[in-house]
Amino acid sequence: TYFMYSLLRKRVAQVLWQSSPTNIRTMATQTPARIAVAQMRSTNDKQHNFAQIQTITERAKANDVQFIFFPECCDYVGTHRDETLKLSEPLTGPTVQRYRALAREQNVWLSFGGVHESIIEETESGQEVKNIYNTHILINNVGELVASYRKLHMFNVITPEFKFRESETVRSGPALIPPVDTPIGRIGLQICYDMRFAEASTLLRKQGAEILTYPSAFAVSTGRAHWEVLLRARAIENQCFVIAAAQIGFHNKKRESYGHAMVVNPWGTILGEANPDQDLDVVVAELDFGKLQSVRANMPCFEHRRDDVYNLSTRASLPYANGATAKEKFSFGGIEIPPETIFYVSEHCFAFTNIRCVVPGHVLVSTKRVAARLPDLSPAEINDFFQTVCKVEKVAERLYNATSSTVTVQDGPDAGQTVFHVHCHVMPRHVGDFPENDQIYGELNRHDKEPERPRRPIAEMAAEAIRFREEMSRLGL
Repeated sequence: TYFMYSLLRKRVAQVLWQSSPTNIRTMATQTPARIAVAQMRSTNDKQHNFAQIQTITERAKANDVQFIFFPECCDYVGTHRDETLKLSEPLTGPTVQRYRALAREQNVWLSFGGVHESIIEETESGQEVKNIYNTHILINNVGELVASYRKLHMFNVITPEFKFRESETVRSGPALIPPVDTPIGRIGLQICYDMRFAEASTLLRKQGAEILTYPSAFAVSTGRAHWEVLLRARAIENQCFVIAAAQIGFHNKKRESYGHAMVVNPWGTILGEANPDQDLDVVVAELDFGKLQSVRANMPCFEHRRDDVYNLSTRASLPYANGATAKEKFSFGGIEIPPETIFYVSEHCFAFTNIRCVVPGHVLVSTKRVAARLPDLSPAEINDFFQTVCKVEKVAERLYNATSSTVTVQDGPDAGQTVFHVHCHVMPRHVGDFPENDQIYGELNRHDKEPERPRRPIAEMAAEAIRFREEMSRLGL
């Protein structure tokens, strides 16, 4: 019986995997994705670096590839902090414009795995300062910038061979971004030192990644020790392809990179590696999604994860910051929630401002998946739901100068539930806000029925959402 059950589980996993939109595409074409991965040596000469990018692109296109991956610092490597700051540009600057034109002219997707993005930001005191992010960008074959990810983990290390503090020049990014749909599969964007943080890659896999990228300018001493083993580990544990473009050689008198640009398949097999004796090299590889399918079906590790014991969750990238919207849409009780009113998104939940408030600051947290009651949620969803509620409660109390909150889930019609989609009301409380403290529950029961309590304007709800976003960002939530 157990043997038959195991076979059935394996077959179900195969069917589910094959039925996802990305894999319908791959299975239908029966053609492996053909990619190129670059190895190069950047200096502080932007023109020289772009000439290398052009050469690599031409070589790769001669091999009929669909996608080309370039390493971290492909735009330049500064000789000191001031030069690095001076050479940086916004993503609308001339360097990225040249990259976009190249993609369009060559009709190919390009990954530039770490450009120095400059941005003018305002400090808490109101001063404007220029900051740099290490930003991984994707450009499609018609020259559109389709995704950008700012490196999360700063390389601040001291080893017997060298000392390096990336955070003295570059700021860390705010969030992961969900895997990006491309013609070769769903790509999870990372950069170099990020590869040492397995949690990030696991979260990207849980969000649907098929390919993980680690464009790098890896130090020589740590490269000899850890480069290959880390890349293969990320591929094996997440059952994803891993693509790692690389810098190589001396960029200046102080800085040298390891090279060994590499492509690894989901079983941990190296599909291709750049020549360590060449400053300019191109690795061409084919990504066989049949192999990915068989690895995931035959060893379904992600089905075996113990979400009741441990769980990873994250707020989504593009977390509706500064009023921006994301492609993902969320509905509550069958009604689509205006994106400008959403102020927080986690792996399984989202939080948004309320149309009718019982008290100022009354907001809602809902699950993404439509489930009528708490027992219908998985352990991972329950964990994420209540973690999100606690974060939202903390922020609501700060914004509304409260030291207490009423936090309630009306779980079922006899408990007052009218929208049969799991959600929680978070309501900041103050002394004397009701004549009798528990009167709030009666008001909550009536709050969406009373004609004398009109709907709030969307503009008012959106303005409140911005305040929540800003405070959550300030608190690092």
